[in-house]
Amino acid sequence: MSTNLDAKKVAVADIKKLVADAKSIVLIDYRGITVSQDTALRKTMRENNVVYKVLKNTLFKKALEELNISGLDEALNGTTAFAFGLDDETAAPRVIKNAMKEYTTLQVKAGVLGTKAITEAEVKTLANIPAKEQLVAQLLYVLNAPVSGLARALKAIAEK
Repeated sequence: MSTNLDAKKVAVADIKKLVADAKSIVLIDYRGITVSQDTALRKTMRENNVVYKVLKNTLFKKALEELNISGLDEALNGTTAFAFGLDDETAAPRVIKNAMKEYTTLQVKAGVLGTKAITEAEVKTLANIPAKEQLVAQLLYVLNAPVSGLARALKAIAEK
């Protein structure tokens, strides 16, 4: 075997591990951003535990085929960067959504949620969901509201 083929097999194995570990993946057309903007974007991604990589489309297609994920052939044309959300399903879409406000040339192509390919619109919908910590805090507030209301009412009665 040639060393080039061996290197490609290793690259596909690395991509498969990234895809398997990721809870969500966003495919991005990154044309038009400068090197300094890309560096700032990568820093923001790292801070949110999102892995940002520019990979060869053919190697990514091969990894998806081996993982039985389909439906992204059309999105895997042209320049493509990949944002892998490792902790939270909404992390990668949310970071990209915020970056698109600052870097207007970024475009979402498609995404992967678990093992299912999703459209650009579904990625944008996913980006609007608050972070897990914020959802837990909202739930705790809602669960705590009746008890604290009862406590205030009992205190008011006791003071009369």
